[in-house]
Amino acid sequence: MNHEVLGNRRRALEESFFARQNNQLLEQLRSETAAAERLQQLSTVSGIEDSATLQQLLEADIQPETFAAVSLIPIVQVAWSDGKLDDKERSSILTAAAEQGLGESGPAHQLLEDWLTNRPGGDLLDAWKDYIRALCETLTAETRENLQAQIITRARSVAEATGGILGLGNKISSSEQGVLDDLSAAFG
Repeated sequence: MNHEVLGNRRRALEESFFARQNNQLLEQLRSETAAAERLQQLSTVSGIEDSATLQQLLEADIQPETFAAVSLIPIVQVAWSDGKLDDKERSSILTAAAEQGLGESGPAHQLLEDWLTNRPGGDLLDAWKDYIRALCETLTAETRENLQAQIITRARSVAEATGGILGLGNKISSSEQGVLDDLSAAFG
């Protein structure tokens, strides 16, 4: 076999090798880009900026859509705790939903609208608490505390949307505080 043929085969082998390497690198880059986008979306939806917390949530398979549901259920429950949902609470919930990137159309928004019109059953809160307990078993203490703070802060802001007399006094009713305590207990 002459050197020219051998050289041609070597180049073909190298090109094949590098093409395979390039494809693997391209796939790795796409995967990293997709992960970074999911991380950014989760940060936007959750309001959490700590990258370690966000990474751990993604590793626990919390997608931005999942977080929206996880964080909206508590605020809906707090709003309905006294048996009625007033306009200020409704507005506060819709603002929180918009801040989380929940558009004004689509199935998630329709579900939220239904929750704002018809009080969800207790089974929804029970399912949420079960999910949070299971999720917290997979998270570090710091991540669990960050998640809890984010969710409870939003729920507390809805509770404070109404209440008090002429804007004075304790803005959180005893029924709302009971729901807030129940939500907090789910985090362990």
